[in-house]
Order: sequence, then structure tokens, then C-alpha cells
Amino acid sequence: MWTTNGNNSLKGVRVKRGGALWGAPLNLGLFLPPFIDLNLKSMEKRVDIWADIWLFYVMAQILSLGDRGDHQVIPQPYPHILVESKKKLHGWWEGKRECTAERLLLNPYNGCSVNCFFCYAHALPGYFRLFRERGILTVCRDFDKEVAKQLDSLRVVSCGYLSPVTEPFQGIEAKYSLSLKIIREFVSRNIPIEFITKAPIPEGAIKLLTTQKHSFGQVSILTLDEGLRQSLMEEGATTDELFDNLRRLAKAGLHSVCRIDPIIPFLTDGKRELAALVQRAVDSGASHIVASILDIPLSMAREVWAKFSSLGIEKPLRELYRERIGNSLHARIDYRKRVFGELRQICDRLGVTFALCMEYELRDGRPIGLNRVFMSSTNCEGIDIPIYVRRDGLFQPAASCTGACLTCKNPICGIKELAMGREENLRKSFNLQDYRRWSQGIEALELI
Repeated sequence: MWTTNGNNSLKGVRVKRGGALWGAPLNLGLFLPPFIDLNLKSMEKRVDIWADIWLFYVMAQILSLGDRGDHQVIPQPYPHILVESKKKLHGWWEGKRECTAERLLLNPYNGCSVNCFFCYAHALPGYFRLFRERGILTVCRDFDKEVAKQLDSLRVVSCGYLSPVTEPFQGIEAKYSLSLKIIREFVSRNIPIEFITKAPIPEGAIKLLTTQKHSFGQVSILTLDEGLRQSLMEEGATTDELFDNLRRLAKAGLHSVCRIDPIIPFLTDGKRELAALVQRAVDSGASHIVASILDIPLSMAREVWAKFSSLGIEKPLRELYRERIGNSLHARIDYRKRVFGELRQICDRLGVTFALCMEYELRDGRPIGLNRVFMSSTNCEGIDIPIYVRRDGLFQPAASCTGACLTCKNPICGIKELAMGREENLRKSFNLQDYRRWSQGIEALELI
């Protein structure tokens, strides 16, 4: 448990290597995030159990943020602590990876005041648990400077991604501006960066994105019903503001993505409502739609069911959520395929591309991605962004390719490891050391 020292300070604990987590015996199944598939009771079915154990260790290091001492809780504008962070830039998690293009993942904040009750980040360890248990955010002090140092150590990069597990423009951003500063570090080096948001987009962020041709924004919109939106989260932009985000991105000439992510059965899954949402998104300037259906991490299922009970849909949801993939409950595959098929038809009719985010079906006990069935774009986010290399001080595209490394069979960028389409179901993850290794051999790459 998190404790205080009696002086409004938080007494920290640290993640220990191979030992204990938060002073309790190490329990991989309990603390693994939902996107890591580890079933200790069926180890014989896994190709390489040690790969998952290694992945857990890496995740713990990413989220632990280094050594922890006593941290003063700062009450305004939201209860938060400041920590020094040496977090390393890293790519997607392997295993069930569905993301086609490479990204450098960035989380300047741990915890999120938008606080969607269903968000899988509540199931994450480290400082994410601090927010779940006590409502205290963690701010990575001067994280933009650490990011800048790491970028300057590279000659090969991919598009930055703010943020995979937290809201980059949540209220605390007004005090620290870490997301805006990180965007500036990327575009000043001509490195593309994207963000996903449920908050109003700062005008400064849009202006910065316009200086880099492959940078773009994604806006998460769950429903047209403002009252329902307010019941699903504590903060965030209003529904009208969210659509205005799309309009402002498009007006600035930026690729604008609307994410219906997640769709909540019996609340936001009506065909007419989804069609109206997509229509308004397209009218507002969106050129691509991403969707998923809510999955429920087992470690937070009790809270989720309680919330759905208050909304009057717990019973039908329990009947629908009969499939388990990894450490999460999923709606039945026939239901999910029906909804995705309807959305694909809507998008085709309106002339926008469509993709799914982290959606699977089980075949012979293995999760198989559904994007191969429903995606109409080359890349999940509807935009083709190649790997970048540094030449003459600034970064520029390494090749005139689509950047779809997951399906690539011919790595014209010169980095063979990235061409995962050469082997069936090959899924790789890459970290800062990989990018540094590629950087050492950059002289072999030729711009096309």
C-alpha cells in the first residue's frame, strides 16, 4: 500500500528485480497489463514463457520511473507528485501486437484526471496504481529534456506517440506543459509525432504539428450524448469541443482521426448512433476512423461491473462478456464482428478509411488480429509514416515506403529487422537500444 509520512508526503516503494512488487510476493498474473498474454496454468501452450517474463520485467522498469524516495504531495491544480524520470523511449509491446507502423511511446504523466472508469490503465502497476488507489497523479519532472537527450543520441527514429496510457492534455498539463514541450522537441528535429486526446487541444500543439508533414492528431469520441459522456468520465472536453478538435486539426491541414474507442455494448453501440457519430466526425474533417469494443481487465472487473450496475446494464453485459483473451474479458466474437462489419460499411459509404485497435479472435487458443478482416487502410491510423533518419542535422524519411513494418516484406529503409511480413505471425518489439544499434549502421542506408 502507499503510505504517507505524516507530513503530507508520500512514502515511495520501488519495483525490485525478480523479488517483490510493492512489498508483496511477485504475482505475474495479477499485475500484468491486459495487453500481455500470460497464463501460468497453461504454460505448456506457450511457445516461449521466458519472453513474457522478460517483457514483464521491461514493463516494470518502464513504469517504475527509477528510484523513489519520499515525495511531497502538491495539492493544486490536482493532487500530484514530482519524480525524476530516466524512462527510455520504446516501441510497441510484442506478442499480440496489431499496430502496423513503428512508434516511440511517451507518457509524461502517470494517472489521468479525465479518469474514464473503464480505462485499462487503472490495471497498470507502479505510479498508475497510486492514482487508482489515492487519486494522486505523477508528473515526470523535466521529462522533455530527457526525451531530447535520447533523441539526440539517435540517427534512426520513428513517429512519437503521446500517449498510450494517459491523456497528454489533461488538466495538469496547464501547469507543466510536458506534452507541448515534448512535441516541440520532436518537430524541431523534423521528427513526426502524434497524440490521442479526449481533452481540448491547445492551439500551440496544433501550430507545432503543422511544422512537420507527417505529424497528426487523434480525437477519442465515444458518444454524441453529452450527458452519457459525462457519466463515463470525470473530465475531458465536451462533445462539441471534441468535434471542434477534429475541425481545427483538419483546418490546419493535419491528418485528423476520430477514435470510437471503446464502444460500450448496450450504451453506445446502436447502429444509427454509430452512423451519426461517424457522419458528424467526417463533416468535422476526420479522414479516418478507429474503433474497438470495451474489454475488461480481470484485475479491475469488480469496479467496472459496479459502475455498469448503476447504469442498469450489468446483467446483459455479463451475458455478453463470456470470452477471455489473456487477462481481459471480451464481448463474444459474433457480436464484435457484427459491429465492426457495420462500421466498415458506414465508413466505406462515407468515403473514409477504417481500422480496429487491438481486437482479436481466438483460433486454436491463439489470439489472431481482426484488422486483417476489417481494416481498409494500409496502417492502423490511416496515415503512412516511414522510418526517419538523421542527415545534415535534421531527420528525414529513410525511404518512400508506407511505414507498415508489421506487413513489410521488402525493407527498402535498409533495416531488415523491421520487415516483419517476411514471416507469418511475426511480432517484434523494439527499444531504445535497438534504435541506437540501427543508428550505428546508418551509413548503409540510402535516401530514396
